[in-house]
Amino acid sequence: MTHIHPSNLSVTLVDGYVDEPAHFGVPPYISTYPRFTAGALVDAGVPHDQITYHTIDALRDDRGRWRDVADADLLIYLGGMTVPGKYVGGTPAEPDEVREIAWTADGVSMMGGPVRFGVGDENAGAQEMERQNLDYDYLAMADVEAAAYDLVESGLEGFNDRYRSTDELDRWASKGAFIVVQHPNYPEYLICEIETSRGCAYRCSFCTEPMYGDPSFRTADSVIREVESLADRGVAHFRIGRQADILAFGGDGEAPNPDSLRRLYSGIRDVAPDLQTLHLDNMNPITIVNWPDASRECLDIISTYNTPGDTAAFGLESADPVVQDQNQLNVTADECFEAVRIVNEVAGWRPGEDPADAPSYGIEAPDRLPKLLPGINLLHGLTGERTETFTHNKRFLHRVFDAGLLLRRINIRQVMAFEGTEMAETGADVAIEHKKQFKQYKQEVREEIDQPMLRRLVPAGTVLPDVYLEYHRDGRTFGRQLGTYPLLVGIPGERPLGKTIDVAVVDHGYRSITAVPYPLDPNAASMDELTAIPGIGSRTAGDIVINRPYDGLADVPVSDVDLSTFAHASGYDEPRAD
Repeated sequence: MTHIHPSNLSVTLVDGYVDEPAHFGVPPYISTYPRFTAGALVDAGVPHDQITYHTIDALRDDRGRWRDVADADLLIYLGGMTVPGKYVGGTPAEPDEVREIAWTADGVSMMGGPVRFGVGDENAGAQEMERQNLDYDYLAMADVEAAAYDLVESGLEGFNDRYRSTDELDRWASKGAFIVVQHPNYPEYLICEIETSRGCAYRCSFCTEPMYGDPSFRTADSVIREVESLADRGVAHFRIGRQADILAFGGDGEAPNPDSLRRLYSGIRDVAPDLQTLHLDNMNPITIVNWPDASRECLDIISTYNTPGDTAAFGLESADPVVQDQNQLNVTADECFEAVRIVNEVAGWRPGEDPADAPSYGIEAPDRLPKLLPGINLLHGLTGERTETFTHNKRFLHRVFDAGLLLRRINIRQVMAFEGTEMAETGADVAIEHKKQFKQYKQEVREEIDQPMLRRLVPAGTVLPDVYLEYHRDGRTFGRQLGTYPLLVGIPGERPLGKTIDVAVVDHGYRSITAVPYPLDPNAASMDELTAIPGIGSRTAGDIVINRPYDGLADVPVSDVDLSTFAHASGYDEPRAD
């Protein structure tokens, strides 16, 4: 192979999306992998304008983009799903598509990311995953960004698998920020996953995160510089999601470090004062239980600097003590309940109220989402799972609800068994054996917990600002806010896509809500929008339409319905301009 100087190298990055226990990259998210890899390439001497980035969805939508795959001197595929999920903003690459990319590339091809842990027949749970190179010239078995740097340095003649150094990450994270402008969602509907650490102090049987070793932390200044580089390019949405436990940032991997966390959050606000989203993901409930005072201080810091609707994902995984013991799970149901209570009390306040009033709900609560609430992860198919496991999990969720606490979301999934984890010995056998019971149990949780919790979390009249409209289905428009685990919002009628609107909640599904544009204009609202409001039937809606226009809300012919909850009075009390 002819040695190619970095300055003459053309590189195409293909993002097949990632979903790891502590890392997310399905649109509207962009993971760290393409950004860090782009930064490594630039650091190795490849010019910015010779690096092309495509998502797998962009390749699907436009076959002409495949020329960039075929013609590149170096093709790098980035992807891999190590936890199963359902996605709205994008569809992760399937194995056959990943192979097609390799077959199309005429130059050197390399793949990396969590795909190195294994590949299944599809991106779903209850599967056993095998390591495969999928016909690529190289498979990066450590850090793909380090492999990219070394491969370019060698003139595309090879590399040794290794992990990046701290100094390299400090450079590459900022240098690679430029790649975001090539994402199809840029700039309005793109949220950047931010890494603060990787690795984990604990060794749960199913999890791939311990394969990164013990926790290794970036400095707050390094993260802040990366955020500044992204903000300079117009990024306004950030999620501090790439870590096993945000509370442990800057510490020993287990105990909270409030000073480091304050430096991180305040520094991000300083360099990105116009940010619109600042959320997080993973938080270990055992940290809160073992260090309650320091954790309370950290939770107060987060809820001071973040944006509303934030979620701290708690990896309970199972409330069954037998499953906990056999899978080295680090938190009991009682301990997780205590952590849920503390987060509710310290960080679950809604903008516009005294934080001491948290958690609040009902007609007296402010009409905004709480600042930070826990989310619960439950994983099925683990070693030791039995019929009683499903009962233990439901009992825990009912206990939380009956105590008057709030959960932002409940994530129920089935295990994926990866080589190198303890679950590789058991595989997906338990999950497959219990699939019928799992399906029934999941539906029961949706009916008994999810929907009542959603009514408590976002009662009718709750306002959700900046909902991005994504697709149409069955005569309705569906959208979401940017952030961690955003609620799916259905709006009556087909509205223009790619826009953001404010909405007010009118009804609740199991994991989604129905809403109307806020403030609703009685002089312009459609019949479908009017009848969506609780208490307004088709006859009343018809009367409203027939008798338009109105000078104020008091003139609208409704009884026993407080329209001001959905239609802001100040918008209509002014005399109309005839």
